[in-house]
Amino acid sequence: MEGARGDAHRLRSLAAFFLRLGFTSFGGPAAHVAMMEQEAVRRRGWLTHEAFLDLLGACNLIPGPSSTQMAMSIGYRRAGWKGLVLGGVCFILPAVGMTLAIAWAYVRFGQLPRGQALLYGVKPVILAIVFQALWGLGKTAFRTRPQLLLGAIALAASLLGVHPLAVLLGAGSLMLAWRWPRHPRAASAVSGMPVAWGLAALPAVGLSSLFLFFLKLGSVLFGSGYVLLAFLKADLVDRWHWLTQAQLLDAVAVGQVTPGPVFTTATFIGYLLKGWSGAAVATVGIFLPSFLFVGLIGLIVPRLRQSPGTAAFLDGVNAGALALMASVTWALSRAAVVDPWTALLGLGGAILLIRLKPNPTWLVLGGGLAGWLIQGLVH
Repeated sequence: MEGARGDAHRLRSLAAFFLRLGFTSFGGPAAHVAMMEQEAVRRRGWLTHEAFLDLLGACNLIPGPSSTQMAMSIGYRRAGWKGLVLGGVCFILPAVGMTLAIAWAYVRFGQLPRGQALLYGVKPVILAIVFQALWGLGKTAFRTRPQLLLGAIALAASLLGVHPLAVLLGAGSLMLAWRWPRHPRAASAVSGMPVAWGLAALPAVGLSSLFLFFLKLGSVLFGSGYVLLAFLKADLVDRWHWLTQAQLLDAVAVGQVTPGPVFTTATFIGYLLKGWSGAAVATVGIFLPSFLFVGLIGLIVPRLRQSPGTAAFLDGVNAGALALMASVTWALSRAAVVDPWTALLGLGGAILLIRLKPNPTWLVLGGGLAGWLIQGLVH
């Protein structure tokens, strides 16, 4: 009986946490991961820094939205398969709901609602949260000079435009090579993985073809929202002419400005093409592979630490994953800190995090309110 009550409590706490995060996690995958680290590791103690890093590295090696997969992974560690499904669904649903509302307004009125004032204040606060997460995780990922050097190499490669998957696999391979003399049999435990495979031609747009397209996309897509844009443009605009270029850019913009996973772009596109049912099948199609992939890595990751070879490879991947997160943060900082007001918001958010350790949700809400007030006073 006590075990059943404990399971129910864990599931309720997971649902409440990821629903709240789904409503407030602006800023893209790096920001989502930072907020999860702040809550799940620092405040609640659900995971150690080491376990969190292992999950982050593994999620970056599989197709799909890495931050959504982190929500699923944390849920799996906390409450098994029920936690995996609950964590993923609760993180995705708020963004899907907001995206549907925007899609309805877009179809009805022909343009996107404006939210620049809100994001003006949210972005610099998100930057402070990401920096704190990088600092805490970096102390775990870069404990030795080779790991630190590897992180610097991975960061340089990312800034130079090397594909994220190549950065991760290269970092893992370099760390494995560094430790090879100590464990000459280690490399046999590490196998390769395909980067991508082609999407077959599809018929005219229908619910089944829409579902199949987004299912395949969720199964093969590595990288950021910009990689998602490239896939969508190549097929939906150039090959099948399901969307115009302007509609695609609007769809990606909605995925960027709403909280939660960027992959809810699929929800917007599905609604444009086939209404409510199209939004449903597109959303299920693009996220379904992640639930399956995360279920597999949930079984595999704990075993990776038992082999010297896979442990070395995973250490390298973790260093590469943090380097990618730092690279995205650099790009975010250039877009977030645009004037003295945003610089003050970012600095104030960092000071509050260090001194008072508040719940990040309140910082995000406060940043949005401050941005709205500043924009109203200045303009």
